[in-house]
Amino acid sequence: MENVAVLIVGAGPAGLATAACLSKFSIPYVIVECEDCSTSLWRNRAYDRLKLHLAKEFCEFPDMSYLVDVPTYIPKDIFVKYLDDYIDCFNIQPNYLTNVESSTYDNDKKCWSIVAHDMAKCTIVKFTTKFLVVESGENSAENIPMILGLQSFPGDVIHSSNYKSGKSYSRKNVLVVGSGNSGMEIAYDLATHGANTSIIIRSPIHVMTKELSRLGMTLAHRLPLNLVDNLLVMSVKFIFGDLSRQGMTRPKMGPMTLKSATDKSAVIDVGTVGLIKKGIIKVQGGISKIMGNIVEF
Repeated sequence: MENVAVLIVGAGPAGLATAACLSKFSIPYVIVECEDCSTSLWRNRAYDRLKLHLAKEFCEFPDMSYLVDVPTYIPKDIFVKYLDDYIDCFNIQPNYLTNVESSTYDNDKKCWSIVAHDMAKCTIVKFTTKFLVVESGENSAENIPMILGLQSFPGDVIHSSNYKSGKSYSRKNVLVVGSGNSGMEIAYDLATHGANTSIIIRSPIHVMTKELSRLGMTLAHRLPLNLVDNLLVMSVKFIFGDLSRQGMTRPKMGPMTLKSATDKSAVIDVGTVGLIKKGIIKVQGGISKIMGNIVEF
């Protein structure tokens, strides 16, 4: 049994930032990570063309700025290098391959009892801690929806976390299910590599440029969100026109209010909307079933 002041679960960006802040105030902690490296989502499960969709001033970690020559929208490789430098700077030493299996809070002792599995040593590790910080990530678990006929579909089925590049999909028919930032950017990447690309857009989405997103986040510190939303929506209409003709409708809430209320982000356009308007990427509303190679919408 190991007694620690703070136990951090997850060595992703949030876990690393928490560890650094604790170090700054000399608060002892232990950080555990089920993968064999830190920030595994960025290292192992991100597509090649990925960049941060937010401007760098909104993505700096506590007490360590980016170098002056870093681009405004940071490519994933530069971001991973920044994370490695951050780990070195604050001497963060995660316990890798350590998977938390259970946590129980003792109301009488006012502490947590944690059971973890050290997969490298094949042993059980137990912790008691006053503070438990869970940083396991909102995007850490892949989800492939159950669609009638999917199990017998003869083609490739992959989750976006396993997608790297559209190079191997040239001249193939590809359907992207989901219109969040990953889905929209992957659709663009596929189309620019010559794939016959379709994308399913079922739910209303806000689509903005990177510059509008940057403006919105800057103004949100100074103005009421409803005023910022009105400005953003008017700008989007001017830039993109009426996207409902292409199967894209907007939510009733404005983009900043929606993010604040539901944590659902706007889609940052990387060129996908232009390819949709040209008919290069086709928009579908939803799948009813799959029969062999045929997808019914």
